[in-house]
Amino acid sequence: MSFLFAATLLSAATLAQAQNSPVGRWKTIDDATGKPKSLVEIYQANDGTLAGRVVEILDLKDGPDPLCTECEGPNRNRPIRGMVILWGLKPDGQLRWTHGRVLDPENGKDYKAKLELQGGGQRLAMSGCIYFLCRQQIWIRE
Repeated sequence: MSFLFAATLLSAATLAQAQNSPVGRWKTIDDATGKPKSLVEIYQANDGTLAGRVVEILDLKDGPDPLCTECEGPNRNRPIRGMVILWGLKPDGQLRWTHGRVLDPENGKDYKAKLELQGGGQRLAMSGCIYFLCRQQIWIRE
């Protein structure tokens, strides 16, 4: 009986810790249409920063496996699925991560990125900024 109690406490502690971190899978929501676009998995990179890769395409308007035709360099004409689109994010307070970059595969450009957990860790405000102009999307935890 005490094993079950300990397992329940451990599970609750793990869940609470996960809610204070953006690590996990997120459904991206297009800020213009309000429709789901993709699933992004945020993970801790080898250097300790946070990064994120596209693991599934939900918006099939460009087909099930679109290429990053607008990207330059090594991402040019590569599949968006599997592509790292977030990198270099560092903690900035308890529920914020900043100083990273985000790639927009639709236009091939990358922007300054920041993340902020909201709604008890179930929503993630992801902002991409150039100079002082920012665009924000709300992502939903999967």
